[in-house]
Amino acid sequence: MLRLSIVAIVAALAVTSAGADELRDQAAAIFKPVPSTIPATKDNVITKDKIELGKALFFDPRLSASGVFSCNSCHNLATGGDDNLETSIGHGWQKGPRNAPTVLNSVFNEAQFWDGRAEDLKAQAKGPVQAGVEMANTPGQVETTLKSMPQYVEWFQAAFPKDKSPVTFDNMAKAIEAFEATLLTPAPFDKYLNGDDAALSAEQKKGLALFIDKGCAGCHGGINVGGQGYYPFGVVEKPGAEVLPANDKGRFAVTKTADDQYVFRAAPLRNVALTAPYFHSGKVWDLHQAVAIMGSSQLGTELKPDEINSIVAFLNSLTGEVPRIEYPVLPAETAKTPRPTEEVIKK
Repeated sequence: MLRLSIVAIVAALAVTSAGADELRDQAAAIFKPVPSTIPATKDNVITKDKIELGKALFFDPRLSASGVFSCNSCHNLATGGDDNLETSIGHGWQKGPRNAPTVLNSVFNEAQFWDGRAEDLKAQAKGPVQAGVEMANTPGQVETTLKSMPQYVEWFQAAFPKDKSPVTFDNMAKAIEAFEATLLTPAPFDKYLNGDDAALSAEQKKGLALFIDKGCAGCHGGINVGGQGYYPFGVVEKPGAEVLPANDKGRFAVTKTADDQYVFRAAPLRNVALTAPYFHSGKVWDLHQAVAIMGSSQLGTELKPDEINSIVAFLNSLTGEVPRIEYPVLPAETAKTPRPTEEVIKK
């Protein structure tokens, strides 16, 4: 009798192990773990000096015309790499048109911004600095500001030793890209992909299986569990106008192609539990509600409450370890440093 019990237990364990291996094999074919090293970036060799310069620039509000807003203002590294607002506040306290995506792991995205208008992080870094609704500055003014501070000049020389005149707007963007490429957040899901079956709970594994079986992984795959490809918001059924504002036609603004109306880059889902509110409109604050909307709008499926709970449990396994960043001491201003714009001072 004891022998039969032992045989039954061994058989049950074998089935469970086979099931676990099968799920991991499925997942490994769709997703990839965060690498242990800093990924290479196109036309921008990453060095320690460039990373340190980029970190200072990322936190420096003097890149903005007002002297108020830095990259970290909208992509706060203490709050999931975004600002946890529906849409960001910028120059003159204007409200931006879209929700700020997280900067964490953004180096793995196919392109940057919801509409993919920036091909990489250095192109993205230039956009907000010049946008009137964000930092409202100009390349020339940025260069003048940076050149006015001897410490910055030294840092640019160290980061770009082959350049005769290293303090440029382009090099500013390259340095910020180098720093942002280090913002990787390995998570329990990565341990699971790398073979640690205990890294996910039973509920999270159930959610992963549903995420794959229901079709969520069709758009949200790869290292960043998204961030690749462009898809209509409302493949099956468009959500309401509050979630999908009629005046924001997504990628259409970039391509001017009729088929790209209300098309957006698939959102990367790493650390999604930290980055509410959701969608480009920032109108949905609850992750369960966001999953339900995706089910009905993108998949034509009314997900059951227990299915939503399991999928959310899986999404929580994507919350990773944020690198510890020491807040930099920035170079001191001089008499030559441009002053903040009067328009903002008056407001």
